[in-house]
Amino acid sequence: MRKDKIAALIFLAAAAPGLSLAAANADDRPATSLDEVVVTAARVDEPVREVSAAMTVIGPEEIAISPARDLGELLAEKGLGSIKKYPGALTAVDLRGFKSETYGNDLKSHVLILLNGRRAGTGNLAKIMTRNVERVEIIRGPGAVQYGSSAMGGVINVITRQGAGAPSAELLETLGSFGYDESGVLVSGKQAGIDFSGSFARSGMDDYDTGSGDTFHNTGYDHIDHYSANTGYSFLDDRHRLGVLFTRYYGDEIGSPGYLSSNDLDNTKDSAAHSLDFTYDGASVDKRYSWQMRYFSGEDKDIWFDPTASNASGWDDGIPDWNSTDQHGAQAQVSTNLGLFRLTGGIDWVRYETKSSMDPAETDSENLAGFVLARAKFMEERLLVDGGLRYDAYDVEVVEPAGRSEEDTNTTTSLGLIYLLTSELKLRAHYGEAFIMPGANELAADFFSDWGLHYVGNPNLDPESSRTYEAGVDFSRNGMNAGFGYFYTRYKDKIESVAAGFDQTWENVGKAEISGFEGELSADLGARFGWAYEIRPYANFSYLDRYEDLDNNRDLKYISNWSAAYGISASDYQGFTARLNFAYTGRKHIDDWETGGFPAPVISTGGFTVADLTISKKILDLRDKGFFTLSGAVTNLFDTDYAYVKGYPMPGQALFVTLTYRY
Repeated sequence: MRKDKIAALIFLAAAAPGLSLAAANADDRPATSLDEVVVTAARVDEPVREVSAAMTVIGPEEIAISPARDLGELLAEKGLGSIKKYPGALTAVDLRGFKSETYGNDLKSHVLILLNGRRAGTGNLAKIMTRNVERVEIIRGPGAVQYGSSAMGGVINVITRQGAGAPSAELLETLGSFGYDESGVLVSGKQAGIDFSGSFARSGMDDYDTGSGDTFHNTGYDHIDHYSANTGYSFLDDRHRLGVLFTRYYGDEIGSPGYLSSNDLDNTKDSAAHSLDFTYDGASVDKRYSWQMRYFSGEDKDIWFDPTASNASGWDDGIPDWNSTDQHGAQAQVSTNLGLFRLTGGIDWVRYETKSSMDPAETDSENLAGFVLARAKFMEERLLVDGGLRYDAYDVEVVEPAGRSEEDTNTTTSLGLIYLLTSELKLRAHYGEAFIMPGANELAADFFSDWGLHYVGNPNLDPESSRTYEAGVDFSRNGMNAGFGYFYTRYKDKIESVAAGFDQTWENVGKAEISGFEGELSADLGARFGWAYEIRPYANFSYLDRYEDLDNNRDLKYISNWSAAYGISASDYQGFTARLNFAYTGRKHIDDWETGGFPAPVISTGGFTVADLTISKKILDLRDKGFFTLSGAVTNLFDTDYAYVKGYPMPGQALFVTLTYRY
């Protein structure tokens, strides 16, 4: 569809007749941040006011107005940290200088991605779609006591919708720039104790143009399908629920173009991820005791194709490369809440089996852990103290080619303090430890590669570890929410490969210090001044004042010292919403591998702002037969020429229109 036609439809969405600024029901306004209930920080429901760690929640209103289609795009709008994004549906996130892992065993990641409180099984944020997501909860900083290895820079918990109320359905169709076409359906509801929320969407896209006007060939894809279904049966006054959660992502013929300067025209990949959960949640009659149990399994897989072996170097043989990670796990926990004291304890078990055509080792990693989390209230519930202890045991094995089995353990602790000066003003302080366990190869390898290198695991490796100290203040009153904090992290025992002749092994060699400021501010001017609609300016930022490699006395590479998001949103609570968002990514030092030189020269890159505009309006209300909504979005509003990774520029200005029917 031509851009001018799409622009006309966006204007129609903005100017559609019937815009009403009628009095809004107070219950329709978003909850203030200190009252909002979250589950990530303590693994049980609790209000944000009782969380001692730095916490950010992306709620359903933000997700609905965002043009983001996956978790990576959603986080890129928030200014919480750097994004590492490539064409070809591959995205990682950086929180406080630590990055998520896009491939393989997520026990080795430095930012942990969860799906409804358990390991998502993939660190590729582009594989986690937002269509059936209720909210995203983010702990900035360590969450190892709650969730184990990987939760060093932060924990991102994606929580799917759970059906409630009368059955409803949504049908949508989106058309956009670069041949984008998406069709989807979302159903939800609850009847006779049975709840269901499910979605399906299929999208396709052609190659895109960059902000400089260059066509980046082989950046489109044939189609991406996403399925999500969350269903359950509640009984005994809804105190007990048996549930099933199924998710599936599949991308067919996704372009994998390489650098724009050496654009690969035919390299593609098929990308897939699926998972299945069985859950049971229960509570006693007085709800002082609650318990949860879960079993889950899944697979994360990618296959790369280059059918013509077009790589001029001759290294490509045309045989597909692939990477696969199977996941199995279980969780069980019991919690008692006596008002002034709460205690939660449980066990986690997870097993990963990884295989790859690019790695001769087939590995098996198993983790069994026990944890205890406690919270106590003093001084008429104004002073809150929380703490936790976790013990992890790891068994790893290199299965093929013949390797070894090794074991390792780790203990982590945390401590938090909260003082409520008023019901609206909170002071918080938190100490947390985090760790990354050595991988199976790093501990137990003992094999020769096709190149004749002898890989030898080091059973004496220590886990990578960090200690983080932080303090902050949060405020919420009459539509205004604000938070500000400072953190300091000491990181040591980074695991790196080292060579000795034809032997390749691993050692603990690196340490670093990272510290910085974080803040967020938003104000609902409508609530503050008694208007019948919402006008909300907002801003978030993260600034690192120190990110130093202590071994080499220099700044860490691939870390942006600044990231920020700011903008304004509006709603009349009658079907009209709009948002203008700006996201800034600061400069960073990187190795410029695009030059082809070795060693790669170190350069500075980044320092750009990307703006998005979205408008949505209910255009036709059929009363008891449903209603239609027309939405328009302009991403990269000012046609900025930018790249999250040097050599891989992102799309230029793009226009999208969505027609939704809800019944």
